[in-house]
Amino acid sequence: MSDLPLRGKTILVVDDEERIRKLIKMTLTREGFEVLEAADGNEAKEQYLKHDPCFIILDVMLPGISGKEICFWLRNELDSNVPIIMLTANQSEQDRIEGLKQGADDYMGKPFSLEELTVRVETVLRRTANRCSKISYKGLTLKPIKGIAKYEDTVLDLTHFEYKLLYVFMTHPDQVLSREQIINIIYTKGEKAINERTVDVHIKHLREKIAEHSDYPFIQTVRGIGYKFTVS
Repeated sequence: MSDLPLRGKTILVVDDEERIRKLIKMTLTREGFEVLEAADGNEAKEQYLKHDPCFIILDVMLPGISGKEICFWLRNELDSNVPIIMLTANQSEQDRIEGLKQGADDYMGKPFSLEELTVRVETVLRRTANRCSKISYKGLTLKPIKGIAKYEDTVLDLTHFEYKLLYVFMTHPDQVLSREQIINIIYTKGEKAINERTVDVHIKHLREKIAEHSDYPFIQTVRGIGYKFTVS
């Protein structure tokens, strides 16, 4: 279950220029990412500790704490391997080398193409897929490697099968899945599968547990077909 989709990943954009943050957010949101913003180093630290983003786009020149200092803090003090793309107006070779030495995964000079930034984000995410084991939609988060499901800051108390169901739904956003498809995804060939009525019962319980924390109708019944995990 390590081959995670790009959609649903949370990206933190750190830049003191609001216009740049908004343009990046608009572009990446359109591609299916969830985007957080920070205008300086202190806010970046707060956002990272609160939301545990899966990716960071980090400007080098920030008021107060620089982007390189944030990178050092992440890599050395927190021992975090979150993927990082650093942005800089200084495009000298030495500046790029210093940023990469601090632990950045990629480096882009300003001004930059939003299309190229999107491609670089997707490329780094694919290259670092084992680091980015989180899927998140509208406050609902799944960490497949750790086996944790959360809504905002609250861990959901799910059974093993409910967790598997949520994984299936969150890795197939906005797709209608029949009960048979769900069973076939969860069970490998040769395993004894449960019947469709039992799937309905488990989905009912999963819905109830999510509904304790969120009014958003994530799992919708599609009459005569199956279910749909709605995020758009």
